[in-house]
Amino acid sequence: MKILVVGGAGYIGSHMVKQLANAGNDVITLDNLSYGYRDAVKYGEFVEGDLGDDKVLDSIFKNGDIDAVMHFAGFIQVGESVVKPAMYYHNNVASTLTLLDAMLRHEVKNFIFSSTAAIFGEPDYTPIDERHNKQPINPYGHTKLMIEQVLDDYDRAYGLRSTCLRYFNAAGADPDGELGERHIPETHLIPLILQAASGRREDIKIFGDDYDTDDGTCVRDYIHINDLCTAHSLALQQMIKNDASARYNLGNGKGFSVKQVIDVARAVSGADFKVTIEPRREGDPAVLVADATLAKQALDWQPEFANLDSIVKTAWDWEVNFLLKQ
Repeated sequence: MKILVVGGAGYIGSHMVKQLANAGNDVITLDNLSYGYRDAVKYGEFVEGDLGDDKVLDSIFKNGDIDAVMHFAGFIQVGESVVKPAMYYHNNVASTLTLLDAMLRHEVKNFIFSSTAAIFGEPDYTPIDERHNKQPINPYGHTKLMIEQVLDDYDRAYGLRSTCLRYFNAAGADPDGELGERHIPETHLIPLILQAASGRREDIKIFGDDYDTDDGTCVRDYIHINDLCTAHSLALQQMIKNDASARYNLGNGKGFSVKQVIDVARAVSGADFKVTIEPRREGDPAVLVADATLAKQALDWQPEFANLDSIVKTAWDWEVNFLLKQ
């Protein structure tokens, strides 16, 4: 197939581009490089531009028979979305509408959307399945849920098929060492811990150690980046085969506390580092774990990197390679 990957120079997008290309697909990456990296796009064609630019989109769609679009170009920082909501509504909602309308103009009817567990808000129960109430508590979550609702309407009205994949915590790096996680600023736990292990960071901060969990720290579900991408590929195949839209939660279905992640990082890296206890952050639930049963059954999907050690090992290998290049 010929697939347009929007946001393909970012963390998840670049891994997706590699997997799609290695499977024999023709891939075009569109990215404005506001958060992505040109050198992360190692496969297929690259177009520098914005998903909200009609002219750029029309040029891409006119020049090739695009079979499907995968969208990874959303802004993702919860805290930033609270202080800069306009930025998130413009990019995550308005620009995505521009992309969807361009797809309709050019009769491209298959769309994979990078959604998030943030659409569920404070959990009523865990593990969280697809039936859970959707009550986001920040602008980031609101923008993602808005697009899911738009996609429902576009499906009914225009026949635009979509699959929304709600990630919990994407983690790890390309096992080949070619790609990894490079956020500026970095906000994800595993790379932050490993930067402390490598000496790039002074310490790792634990925000609250008095939660109602076994060791007092928050519990989260980590899914390896390659497993995440595999689910996207399977979802695209199923959507085209069935000519039907779908919604899935993606995670390992296992929860690991902050302290457990720190212990695994110490074991994998062989390094010790300073850990600082800070007050809780507002809006951090004690436990967030996915029930990914539906995705596993419907897509015949099974995570390959199911244990935390293997996830952290790939991320540590990337951190070491990153330091060697400096």
